[in-house]
Amino acid sequence: MTSQQRSLFGLAGIIALSFATEMNEQVSAQALPDIAGALGLSMDSQRWFSSLYVTAEIIGMSVSPWLAVTLTLRRFSFFVAILAVLASSLIPFTSTLSLLYILRVFQGLAGGFTVPLLMTIALRVLAPPIRLYGLAAYSLTATFFPNLSMTFAGLWTDLVDWRFVFWQSIPLCTLSFLLLWYGMPVDPPKHERFWKFDWKGFLLIVFGMGSFSIMLQMGDWMDWFNSPFICVLGLMSLVCIPLFVLNEWFHPLPLFKFQLLGRRNFAYGASTLLTFVVISLSSSTLPASFLQSAAGYRPEQIYPVTLEIAGLQLVMLPLMAVILNKTWVDSRIVSFIGMTCILTACIGDFFLTSNWNRDQFYLWQGLQGIGDAMIVMPLLMMSTNTLDASEGPFASAMVNTPRAVAEAVGIWLLQLMQRERGSLHSDRIADRLGRVRYSLVQGTNPVLQRSAPLTPSGQPAYPGSMTALHAQMTRQTATLTFSDDWVVLGSLVVFLMIWVCVLPVRTYPPRIVFQSK
Repeated sequence: MTSQQRSLFGLAGIIALSFATEMNEQVSAQALPDIAGALGLSMDSQRWFSSLYVTAEIIGMSVSPWLAVTLTLRRFSFFVAILAVLASSLIPFTSTLSLLYILRVFQGLAGGFTVPLLMTIALRVLAPPIRLYGLAAYSLTATFFPNLSMTFAGLWTDLVDWRFVFWQSIPLCTLSFLLLWYGMPVDPPKHERFWKFDWKGFLLIVFGMGSFSIMLQMGDWMDWFNSPFICVLGLMSLVCIPLFVLNEWFHPLPLFKFQLLGRRNFAYGASTLLTFVVISLSSSTLPASFLQSAAGYRPEQIYPVTLEIAGLQLVMLPLMAVILNKTWVDSRIVSFIGMTCILTACIGDFFLTSNWNRDQFYLWQGLQGIGDAMIVMPLLMMSTNTLDASEGPFASAMVNTPRAVAEAVGIWLLQLMQRERGSLHSDRIADRLGRVRYSLVQGTNPVLQRSAPLTPSGQPAYPGSMTALHAQMTRQTATLTFSDDWVVLGSLVVFLMIWVCVLPVRTYPPRIVFQSK
């Protein structure tokens, strides 16, 4: 077997590792109530548990390409696999909160290290005619894995045991290690690069982007700038992020090469991937959250909604690779069609009612699944086709780090919508009930088949009548709030539709192979 063929096993190994680390994040997020109950986590601890992962992932993605080049892809991949399996397997045995946070940070670092590795290896080992299939493999981390997570969350929490939320990574990381050991090319390390390591840039991104990520995720919970802690985080990010950009611009061996943003297609790819990750919440987080809050669904009952999108990715991503390999296909048009599909889905979801269940989501989820693949594949092709071989690691860091930041931005956006629009709808519904209070005395609800909650004297009509009324009010508030969420995400899609018509220029299928040097 030739070295090129053996490298395909290495690519399969890094895909398995990406699957393991992505599931660590996504499944644990979906199963967080069960994990919190088993480990005895308070609401504050749950938020830190999620926030620390995303923050560590941002840091990991920013330094992963540099470490891969310096330590070699083979050695660094081994390290990431070991780090991921150790951190995940020990969490269920942890009773000390500080140790739990440390393990969660290690989990986030492993996840951040892995995704840029997948892009780098895919572009290195695949020949030009099939390089787009490598980008399709990378696209799985943005579209397939997140939507598959609900299936595993329902499997482990409702049918097996919550500990498998973390232990699922053990067989995947073991398989990954074996494939990497057999297939990864053996390169000499470049330890001399450590003498030129961008320590200032690394510290600035740790304190700058780390503070920014935690501020976005914890700000709503801590009442934003009424909290001294959030004020300190905001000041640190405001100072460190501009200094980081300035440092990277002039450093001889930077972590990021911001000069690449001068190329229109690369700037489009980096900015659009950030926005795309936020928009993808419309197909994964929002339907699941609505069914949980409004219908009381468990993960086992929700997973068919997100599994539909995951299944579509297995068909659409290779199909997009075939289509985009045709020289007569304009990737900008493919992206525009995909955005149209997602916009149509957002408009359809906007008309949801409090009586919706998962059956009403299937059509719009199908459009979301088609649109996801038609957006992510063209933007990856457009951004990578403008680079030469030496710029591959810089591109990997600059494409993936904004993607990790987008997760924090998405959390902030949904929290903002839930607080602002949720409070507005709750106040208006309560005010409406007060003004038409006499209607609570007569008639019945034809949908929920409940009697009127009050008697003519103003007393509860039956035990639990006011609790039932409050549940109906909460359900309707959630329905209106989620409807507003889809309006906001649909507006972002419109922005992307304008963006793709203005910024990128025509690109053609790849004809060169990137080498990670």
